[in-house]
Order: sequence, then C-alpha cells, then structure tokens
Amino acid sequence: MTPLIYALIASFIVSLIGLAVFLGLFLQEKLLKKILIFLVSFSAGSLMGGAFFHLLPESLEETKKPLLVFVYLLTGFCLFFILEKFLRWHHCHGKECHHHEHLGYMNLIGDSFHNFLDGLIIITAFVASTPLGLVTTISIISHEIPQEMGDFGVLLYSGMPKKKAMLYNFMVALFAMLGVFVGYFLIQFVGGLQSFFLPAAAGGFIYIAATDLIPELQEEINAKSSVVHFGIFVLALVFMYLVKIFGG
Repeated sequence: MTPLIYALIASFIVSLIGLAVFLGLFLQEKLLKKILIFLVSFSAGSLMGGAFFHLLPESLEETKKPLLVFVYLLTGFCLFFILEKFLRWHHCHGKECHHHEHLGYMNLIGDSFHNFLDGLIIITAFVASTPLGLVTTISIISHEIPQEMGDFGVLLYSGMPKKKAMLYNFMVALFAMLGVFVGYFLIQFVGGLQSFFLPAAAGGFIYIAATDLIPELQEEINAKSSVVHFGIFVLALVFMYLVKIFGG
C-alpha cells in the first residue's frame, strides 16, 4: 500500500479511538458527573504538556530561526484571543449568557487544529518510512486518549448536550484525515509547512489552558479539592512528558 493509504488508515483509527473514549464516558453518566472537573484539570495539563513538550520542541528542531517559532507561537495565541472574543460576543451579547458556553466551541476549534496537525505528522512519517509511521501513530494515540477525555469534560462543562458533544468531537477528529490529504499533496511543494502550524497550535493550546481552563479550576476554594485538581494537572504534564521521552 502507498504511504497515503497507510496514513489514512492510521488517522481513521486515531479518530475511532477518540469516539470510543467518548462512548465509554457517555455510558457512565453518574461517574462522569463526579469526575467532570477532574477531566478539565487533566485537559489543562494535557494542552500545556502538548504545547511545551511536543509542539514547541518539534518546532525548534525544524527551524534555523528560533525567534520565528516564538513569533508564530504568539500569532497563534493572538488568533485564539480574537476567536474567543468573537465567540463570547456571539453567545453572550443577549440578556441570557451561559458563562461557560464558549469554552466548548474554543475547545473544538483548538482540537480541529490539533487533529489536522496530527494528520500532517502522520503522513510525513509514513512518507519517510512505514515503521516510522507506525511508531508515530502509536505515539499520537498514547496522548490522544487523555486528550479526548479532557475534551469531553470541557464540552459538557460548557453546557453542550452529550450526544451533540459526541457528534461534534467525532467530526473534529476527522480533521486528522483532512490533514493527511492536505499534507500528502502539499508536502513536496510547500517547504517548511509545519514551521508555522506547529508553534501556532502551541500558542492556541497555551491560550485555552491558561486563560480558560485554569481560571475555572481557580474558582475552587476548598483546599483539599484544589490540591487534588493541581495534582491531576501535574499528572497530565508528567504523562505528556513521558510520552515525549519514550514515544519519540
């Protein structure tokens, strides 16, 4: 089979795993209500870890101009700032405003970007060699599972119905396949395609975690719960670090 076929199969499997995680949580409603805020904690750590341990190091390795990486990082941060302003205005300009509603849409946008980049990374690896493509896919799956758990928690925390959250998440997951297609046809014609997208995505992840999710955790005033939330946040950071160290 060609690298394109391998990469499409791999990206579809990644998407199905995300759906399976959602389905498992969907069927455990009582459990989900108890762990919802913990999923938000894990999601914040996953986003930060993904940005600092995966996207940024990869960006720095691929460029001879490190300063540009941080320019693109801040560009991504600013783009997400503008997006959030738009979404807050769109959903909160009336008398009735769901304070957390915009978080779900922000998360979906960020996850679309993330999945698209996963697709780019998968096709790049398979074009290099099939074994590298398989290792890369396994690495992506290993951090996709906790990421999807956190995403589901954020979508429900934002007030989105479970069925709608599951449908939207699966649609967003398919952006990985779009990334494979785009990457396959552009990788040979556009030099340094990832030089912008990787740090820009990192900027978006940092923005969502630092300005949306972490402030939600800061609303907890119980000392014991706060320690637990912070512990889960750190656990997610450690997990993402270990995935980078042992997953390549």
